[in-house]
Amino acid sequence: MKRTIPVVFCLFLAACGFQLRGTASLPFETLYISSPAGNPIGTDLRRFIKAGTNTRIVDNPKDAAATLEVISAVNERQIMSVSGGGRVREFDLRYRVSFRLIDAKGVELIPANEIALRRILPFTDAQVVAKEGEEAMLVREMQSDAAAQILRRLESVHTAEG
Repeated sequence: MKRTIPVVFCLFLAACGFQLRGTASLPFETLYISSPAGNPIGTDLRRFIKAGTNTRIVDNPKDAAATLEVISAVNERQIMSVSGGGRVREFDLRYRVSFRLIDAKGVELIPANEIALRRILPFTDAQVVAKEGEEAMLVREMQSDAAAQILRRLESVHTAEG
């Protein structure tokens, strides 16, 4: 009985379409990443590409088969709702990143593109410090999610060679 439970569990996982993330297959051997100074999206992209692909990140755009340009990455916070007494109850957190991919010949493989993510942050005056930490965590999660989405879009690019 103990041996059949793991087998049945594996069959259920296979039936639902679950699969572990493997390495991504990018259509170029080298990549240069140009991102706004001080923005963690570039760091996330470098980490994901180094850990999950066979593509090598280079420091000089002339040595790269393609250049990923992060045009902008913006965090926004807006009040979403207020109480009857005029106190903030929810914030709308938004993260937008614009990027494009150019090959070594200057051909746009991915034209300027934008990923927009949004999270809702419930707020209470009694937990200001905790909510600031939660907001920072949500923003960090959106940045990481955006980097993962960019990586998936890079994976779907078709080059002239490939």
